[in-house]
Amino acid sequence: MYLFIFELVGVTCIGYTDLPSRLPTTSSSLFSNNISKFLLSAGPQTTKEKSYYYVDHEDDAVRGMLVLEKGEMMWPAPAPPPPPPKKETKEVEPEVIDYRAPYVQGAKTAGYLASSVLAFGAIAPNPVFSSMFTTFALSNVIGVQVVLGVSHALHSPLMAVTNAISGTTALGGMHLLAHSQSATATMLGAAATTLSTVNIVGGFVITSKMLDMFKRPTDPPEYYHLYGIPAAGAIGVYGIGSMSGKFPELDSAAATLSGLLCIGGIGGLASQTTARLGAVSGQTGVALGVASTLGHLSPSIGTTASIAGFMGAGAAAGHYIGSRVEPTSLPQTVAAFHSLVGIAASSAAIGDYLNASNPAELDKVHLASIYLANTIGSVTTTGSLVAFGKLDGRLPSTPMAHPARDQINAGLGVATLGAGAVLMGGPEIGTGLAALGGSLATSGLLGWHMTASIGGADMPVVITVLNSYSGWALCAEGFMLDMPLLTTVGALIGCSGAALTKIMCDAMNRDILSVILGGYGTKNSTKGEAMKFEGESTTTNIDDTVKLLLESESVIIVPGYGLAVAKGQYPLKDMVDSLVKAGKKVRFAIHPVAGRMPGQLNVLLAEAGVDYSIVEELEEINDDFNETDVALVIGANDTVNSAAEDDPNSEIAGMPVLRVWNAKQVIVMKRSLAAGYAGVENPVFIKDNTDMLLGDAKDTCEKLAAGVKAAA
Repeated sequence: MYLFIFELVGVTCIGYTDLPSRLPTTSSSLFSNNISKFLLSAGPQTTKEKSYYYVDHEDDAVRGMLVLEKGEMMWPAPAPPPPPPKKETKEVEPEVIDYRAPYVQGAKTAGYLASSVLAFGAIAPNPVFSSMFTTFALSNVIGVQVVLGVSHALHSPLMAVTNAISGTTALGGMHLLAHSQSATATMLGAAATTLSTVNIVGGFVITSKMLDMFKRPTDPPEYYHLYGIPAAGAIGVYGIGSMSGKFPELDSAAATLSGLLCIGGIGGLASQTTARLGAVSGQTGVALGVASTLGHLSPSIGTTASIAGFMGAGAAAGHYIGSRVEPTSLPQTVAAFHSLVGIAASSAAIGDYLNASNPAELDKVHLASIYLANTIGSVTTTGSLVAFGKLDGRLPSTPMAHPARDQINAGLGVATLGAGAVLMGGPEIGTGLAALGGSLATSGLLGWHMTASIGGADMPVVITVLNSYSGWALCAEGFMLDMPLLTTVGALIGCSGAALTKIMCDAMNRDILSVILGGYGTKNSTKGEAMKFEGESTTTNIDDTVKLLLESESVIIVPGYGLAVAKGQYPLKDMVDSLVKAGKKVRFAIHPVAGRMPGQLNVLLAEAGVDYSIVEELEEINDDFNETDVALVIGANDTVNSAAEDDPNSEIAGMPVLRVWNAKQVIVMKRSLAAGYAGVENPVFIKDNTDMLLGDAKDTCEKLAAGVKAAA
């Protein structure tokens, strides 16, 4: 053993000279390597300064071997802080799943349904009511199944088709004109017929325009006009048979065929390939319904001419309006059309009451039908007008937060029911008209106040609810006039609106009652304070965004209502074409409530010529963001808000959203950093992988399209 003593600048080093030989070969190599690395980490190789050694007190290895420093005793090193105490974790009990509960609930529902149907049978006043109730019940079942089969991308055409079919309230106006006993009834009939025809023609013109937008250049030629031959033939054969007077049941058969064709009109929207056939079916169904009603009524030549004149005027107005509607104005146009159906239903109800020879002798079913058609029509009218004002920017989109909101709604509801009770008592015509007028006024105020109390963010749901209301008003009119066709079509439309309402509420995680009563917040949101997301957003520019898009392999574009407002779909389409030519995989992600009505963004993209095969719904594309290079968000906010998943106290907690933040890079195009329609801050804007590209959507898309085209 040799003792090594070395002194340099006042420092004496003592140690074994043969220390490496005292260790096993492998250990010796490792030890010497570690010592060398340790010394070099403090020497010039690290500091890059000759003869300067850096002693890092934060390094546990250095501090532990430090004995003296500048004459000060540094050994032993301070003891490391004790490890933090282990958090007591409560053992999570496994969730107990009650497999029996859904069966119990299902059995209860089945029991309630069976009891209700039997109760209606027990109180049915006559066979006619039972037959109508059967038609109503079966139409509801068929309606739900047909509507749920409609493609999400075609929800806007669905709204337009149901709007047009709901114009069969014209049949009630025709009844009034044919049986009018007073000038007032004639005027009400004229109004109902004319306004309903505006709905019919305008709705079908809009439907055809929207469906034509989905056509692709590669689609084969279509010859749907050939279906006009059997349609004209069926109407002609019916007309001849009806005028002969030899086939008394021909009217019922024609009405049944009309109902089936209207059902086919909605069923055809299940896919792009059958959508235009569905439109033809719906148009034929309504035309046959009008023809069968004329045949059933057998009006005089003068009355027939009047009906033709009123319908001609309505058709001209409807065609004019429908031809000028753009995708951005679809929501407010649909809302306005709903109001026409409401006016027609209320007019037909009051006119029918006036036409009765002795209103006090009307049976309870007839009185209840008059009351419901009048009331639902009034709610639909005023609610639709308020929705139109909010969507068109004529009224503020913020909800009218009156402190006595619920009390006002309750008071108006009680007043409306009270007027109905008076009417159901079978009073003389003066009292009956006063009751009808009272229910018309109070229900109209209720519709106005409830819709005004709903914020703009819930307008997609409001439109579908109003669509449903128009159907139920039509159903009531069918019971009132003993017309199974109106009951069938009304149930179809009512179920259509109800099904779309459920789809919209599920997409927003909202409860329908909270929407109608003017509340906000999702089913999952609590009373706690929403999270505060801290951070600053970073901005980018056109050139960097163009470079990012061209360097990526996959891009998902998420459009929102901001794209529709700016009308930026055309330059966006040009940019997408350039990216696809450059070999990039580009797709669109559409949220169910993007825009201001169901399916509006699908129509907007179709108008610009975007191939619908690259337009996908939330459920289809949401898991693909993890493998996407760039998510480009254009004018969307609430539908891409991560607070819906991260903050249980957020107003939109639990709402299904597009997870754009999972992409490698997110570019958000907005006019400003303001919150979305729901007024909720979006933490996606301050995430590390998000850059904001601020400016007008159309102008920005044009610059991006030009940049990508030039660089590709």
